[in-house]
Amino acid sequence: MKKLMLGNEAFARGLYEAGCKIASSYPGTPSTEITEEVAKYDEVYAEWAPNEKVAMEVALGASVAGARSFCAMKHVGLNVAADPLYTAGYTGVTGGMVIAVADDPGMHSSQNEQDSRHHAIASKVMMIEPSDSAECKEFAKAAFDLSEQFDTPVIVRMSTRVAHSQSAVELCDRVEKDLIPYEKNIQKFVMMPGNAIRRHPQVEQRIEDIRKYAETSPLNRVEYNDTKIGVIAAGISYQYARDALGSKASYLKLGIVNPLPVEIIKDFCQKCETVYVIEQLDDIIETHCRKNGLNVHGKDTFSLLGEISQSIVREKILGETAEFTEFPENVPVRPPVMCAGCPHRGLFYCLSKLGVMVSGDIGCYTLGATAPLCAMDTTICMGASISGLHGFNKARGAESEKKSVAVIGDSTFMHSGMTGLVNIAYNATNSTVIILDNSITGMTGHQQNPTTGKNLKGDPAAAVNLVDLCHAIGIKSVRVVDPYHMAETEAVIKEELAKDEPSVIISRRPCALLKYVKHNPPLKCDHDKCVGCKQCLKIGCPAISIHDKKMTIDHTQCVGCGICTEMCKVGAIG
Repeated sequence: MKKLMLGNEAFARGLYEAGCKIASSYPGTPSTEITEEVAKYDEVYAEWAPNEKVAMEVALGASVAGARSFCAMKHVGLNVAADPLYTAGYTGVTGGMVIAVADDPGMHSSQNEQDSRHHAIASKVMMIEPSDSAECKEFAKAAFDLSEQFDTPVIVRMSTRVAHSQSAVELCDRVEKDLIPYEKNIQKFVMMPGNAIRRHPQVEQRIEDIRKYAETSPLNRVEYNDTKIGVIAAGISYQYARDALGSKASYLKLGIVNPLPVEIIKDFCQKCETVYVIEQLDDIIETHCRKNGLNVHGKDTFSLLGEISQSIVREKILGETAEFTEFPENVPVRPPVMCAGCPHRGLFYCLSKLGVMVSGDIGCYTLGATAPLCAMDTTICMGASISGLHGFNKARGAESEKKSVAVIGDSTFMHSGMTGLVNIAYNATNSTVIILDNSITGMTGHQQNPTTGKNLKGDPAAAVNLVDLCHAIGIKSVRVVDPYHMAETEAVIKEELAKDEPSVIISRRPCALLKYVKHNPPLKCDHDKCVGCKQCLKIGCPAISIHDKKMTIDHTQCVGCGICTEMCKVGAIG
């Protein structure tokens, strides 16, 4: 039977069919749906881990136990998991271990355009890359076999377009895999220097063995058409090239992207007059070709930045540009904004009003940096807001401590914020940290986290008490506020900033999009009272607009949060 599937959904199906037993991940767009989908199969134990490092360590532990295991993350999540990854490259596996990493060319939901192939090269771990949903399923299955064959974790590189596009997938039955018997092996799995130095030659030999396998692997394939143009590509770049060039070019489609083969590439280049390497982001395949004495076109033709597309390939190689229609209307841009009723809006308005430096973090609350609030100064990576605030205040001194805060979400705090708060308590800056507790992992689509009291399947689970945790870390002053009550929230922020000790404010209000949240009726504006002062626009609520110089509320968006009523000094909103 065939079914139309997202790439991520198909990947999960491949895990199921391959006999995967354990899956542990941290949600991160565009990888999130893989773990959500595999959790629907009762034969696979699936969980949300507090962060990607923990997820990979869980998967490695399950592999050592003899089970086929899996973890997933987005590209920046692989940075967090790099520590166990690089050592797992030395230890190898027992049961097959597969790692899905989803890159995000174009930065649709990310803070950089990192190319995860660098991690595969540096960790000396095999990496394969599918180009559509059918391959997502088959590559997931193949990855387990290759992991066990070559005694290595195998990374499957996804990308936004492969993860979130759909194509037909043939469904097969699950093949159960018994646990491989556990045998104690200190030399293989205890990576102290004396053992690690003996493992390194095996790692190098393994890379050579995989390279030889890549020369004849069915995951790499050649398609000869017109040999005037040759294209070497992997993943979604291959699909773009096929759509743009069709039978006007021949193709070497690489499914194994680390280690790269040599002879099959040389043979392809010898048979084609002009060869183009089409790859998104960095010039890894191109550099490999040049290293082996091959004259190819790559980044001299295609950009290092952003996504490639069919139209770009067609224009760069064939010199053909697609026709398009221009619209003379001046269509306004629609930047992303916090949702109507978002609990973060009131807090960020208070911070903007106070004019404090805001050390920001990764989450939907990062939108607090956008106009009209503009209430965020930095965003680096998950957890960096707290550590960064400590460094900022250490550098600028006591006066800065009274005029700066860090903001971080509840899920992000559990991911990597706790250690930063420990640092503030231990190394003593009078820094104020605000935890934005919206009772869910909001940015990636409402996944549970260790503070929500539910696990991945929605079953009851132990819930971390943020107040008690902050006290245990060493923070004496911990306050809880409701960000819908802006006057109270502003007062508490002022009080905590004035204290000569580190403090935590928990801004607690569930995400407005959670199904169990009961909203108030939509608010209305009395146009007879409205004076058109536009004070209400300063909170940036998408339900509020100005028509004929009067404030208007879109009742289809308004959830009756009441924040705008605090803004209106003439009582026109009710």
